[in-house]
Amino acid sequence: MTAPDFLSRDVLLTCPLDCPDACRLKVTVGRDTPGGPERMLKVTGDAAHPITKGFACAKTVHYPSRANHPDRPLYPLKRVNAKTDPEPVWERVTWDSALDDIAARLRTLLETRGQGSILRYNYAGTMGLMEGTHVHALFRALGAPELDETICATAGTEAWSLGYGTRFGVDPADVAHARLIVLWGINSLSTNSHLTPHLTAARKAGARIVCVDPYRNRTAAFADEHLKIIPGTDAALALGVMHELFAHGWTDEAYIAEATTGIDELREAAREWTPERTAEVTGLDADVIRAFARAVGTTRPTYFRVGYGMTRHEHGGTNLRAVTLIPALTGDWRHRGGGCTLSTSGAFRLNRARLGAAHLIRPDAARVNMNEYAAALRPERGFGATFIYNCNPAVVAPDAGRVRAGLQRDDLLVVVLEQAMTETARLADYLLPATTFAEHADVYTSYGHHYLGYNPATLDAPGEARPNSWVFQQLARRLGITEPSVYWTVDDLLNELLTTDHPLLAGITPERLKAEGSVRLNLPDGFLPYAHGAETPSGKVQLSPAPAHREPLAALSAEYPVRLLTPPAHHFLNSTYGNLPNLTRAEGNEPHLLLHPHDAQVSGVTDGGLATLTSEIGSVQRRVKVTDAAQPGAAILEGTWWGLSAPDGRSINELTAQTLTDLGGGSTFHNTRIRIEPAQEAARG
Repeated sequence: MTAPDFLSRDVLLTCPLDCPDACRLKVTVGRDTPGGPERMLKVTGDAAHPITKGFACAKTVHYPSRANHPDRPLYPLKRVNAKTDPEPVWERVTWDSALDDIAARLRTLLETRGQGSILRYNYAGTMGLMEGTHVHALFRALGAPELDETICATAGTEAWSLGYGTRFGVDPADVAHARLIVLWGINSLSTNSHLTPHLTAARKAGARIVCVDPYRNRTAAFADEHLKIIPGTDAALALGVMHELFAHGWTDEAYIAEATTGIDELREAAREWTPERTAEVTGLDADVIRAFARAVGTTRPTYFRVGYGMTRHEHGGTNLRAVTLIPALTGDWRHRGGGCTLSTSGAFRLNRARLGAAHLIRPDAARVNMNEYAAALRPERGFGATFIYNCNPAVVAPDAGRVRAGLQRDDLLVVVLEQAMTETARLADYLLPATTFAEHADVYTSYGHHYLGYNPATLDAPGEARPNSWVFQQLARRLGITEPSVYWTVDDLLNELLTTDHPLLAGITPERLKAEGSVRLNLPDGFLPYAHGAETPSGKVQLSPAPAHREPLAALSAEYPVRLLTPPAHHFLNSTYGNLPNLTRAEGNEPHLLLHPHDAQVSGVTDGGLATLTSEIGSVQRRVKVTDAAQPGAAILEGTWWGLSAPDGRSINELTAQTLTDLGGGSTFHNTRIRIEPAQEAARG
């Protein structure tokens, strides 16, 4: 053994996961055995980065355990038993063998059943523009159906676009200037943790923080006031606030006249939403609503940080749109630190014309909404092969039980590219080992700040793991695809993305980005994106059509008296960390249903007892935690747990439906009606 065997080094890399923080991480790599390969040893935050400020979240500090997990797939695996068998039996094969067979089966499908027989399924397991987005190029070159990536953000995106056009947001550094902060539909301490120092700075300067959320989570406990709203009534509360703004003259008439259109229609829509009526619908006290509206109307600047949580209902797009229009009435967009943030992604004005071979998408291309994957996998839909990457649909997709049943079809080729032995990976015909963010190069934007990131390949891939792009390029060669963009390198893609004359990207070259690793966009100091209007067809913030509160079509009933909400857990990020025992322990070892004492009594379940939860879609068993953190009629289950952690081995999404939102075709995970009954024991499977 020699000393260099144990030398380590630190590298700075952007976190690839689906989080607005897009942290700049300090990753320690080295050898932990004499003569062994370098691997990831430790993850912290880059102390010099203005956003990350030296700390990584409670989840990602444990990324080395995930990258080095003993069950991580490291070699191509072919399933040799039926997908309906409880445990997969794998045969290790060579890359050439796997790719040759997959390509041959695709060729047969294309010749006999056409382009519409192949379906990709992906989402944000990596936010890298190469390994997360550009890899769609293969499927577009084949002419395969488009996947509408709707599971998270599209309801909010369309809602924002109707009012404001491009998704700009308040720069995080400016939040400290706010004097009222409203965290609405976002558990930011768990899902946007690097906003917290800015919230704390604002509070020290005299700001008040209000959280609007259906249950008491970490952010609600952190806030100065928690408005425990009935799920799905956000538009009603927003209209109630608007009623008070109009009634008391707390609107900025100069801003409204110059920068908005449709004020008369919105004023009329808010007229009927008195504090009393708003209280009846939202479950809040009328005086609380009056005080909240007064604070919004009389405090400058006021900052709204809204999340996608309020969009997970049938009318979720309208809910979010109503809330985001409030700063247009108060003129907060003209005050540093005032306004609203849903996403900052619109500031990244990259040249995306050929990203993911977008130029190959035909206007008449067939489309599949990813929330309807269970329906798409029915035999009559005609798909003969599905490729799954950067996603775990057997756990995260709506109607997950039927998703699993679809993936188990004998006549469906299931190819999964993965870094972990997920429940989806266990259903693959071919499981292909994928690289992690330290093992391939990539480019990253953010939807929570304004820094563009670049990661070089820092570690040799363990075993025979390969990037998604390599796998799809190898298949493309076997299929005779000649489209040049399918074969781009990261350098090719980076040159393409930065071929733009947009002023926000002026001076950001590939060479500079690769040298610095993280580069701030050219935003002016005191960036006020909607101070004089918006990038909409009218050039103004569009207040019409006026949002309206609508009751859910799936109303609570005697048969299904409780609404189930499934928000994120503190120690998980979707299903990414569901295989780490230390994080599952931190979340209580297994998923718990947070249930109000009234509902527990009515249902006959007890604290710590096992309950059967039944919806129109399916049934699961979960441990109950009786708590007033929930409210009557609303049960909470935090986190996208792997079903393997649950008493019955089932994902909570075996209860959720493929119902879509009013805008954007989004998911309705917080809209599930259930009944709750005592359970004697769990039957796994």
